[in-house]
Amino acid sequence: MALVKYNNNSISAVTSTALATGSLVPIKSLTAISSSTFSFVHGSSDVFLDSTYPIYIFKFLNIHFSGETLMQFQGSTNGGSSYGVTITSTAFRARHYENDGLAQLGYRDGDDLAQSTSFQNLNSNIGGDDDHNTSGTLTIFNPSSTTFVKHFMSNLNTTASTPNSSNEFMAGYFNTTSALNAFQFATDNSETFATGKIKLYGIKDS
Repeated sequence: MALVKYNNNSISAVTSTALATGSLVPIKSLTAISSSTFSFVHGSSDVFLDSTYPIYIFKFLNIHFSGETLMQFQGSTNGGSSYGVTITSTAFRARHYENDGLAQLGYRDGDDLAQSTSFQNLNSNIGGDDDHNTSGTLTIFNPSSTTFVKHFMSNLNTTASTPNSSNEFMAGYFNTTSALNAFQFATDNSETFATGKIKLYGIKDS
């Protein structure tokens, strides 16, 4: 019988506490200090977004904003000179109020895009209280491909303004066969990224 493998690692890599998780390589970490945007541009500030890795992952760590806002992102095919690649996407969330007044799971038609060049929402309103924040993950698949559209999936948990815990899922694709070489994160209003970090990682395919 063939030896079972997990994530391209042999069974000998399994420890007593967890399975091996593959090669997650840190690329860049940016820290918010009253920042209006976060930009990751290939070839700039030790960032690379090319065929080195087929999968790129952004990790959002305790992102706190100056006030109530939404976090959004977009891609670029021209090194960050402009952000407005055509996106089609889908969105849903589960949320639960602190006062137990509402528990809900539903599609979010206000957060999806249909062949739009707008910025893609990553969550609904994030509360502006001092202890409110958002954390989660955004995965981009094969952004350097010049053959296929570029898929993405995100999952963030947000302290919303009600207050409630809002677990939000967005997914879609950049409808272009041009390589994506920059990504920008922004808010939907004049609020800024007050504190927190965004970390970029690459995942090897072998």
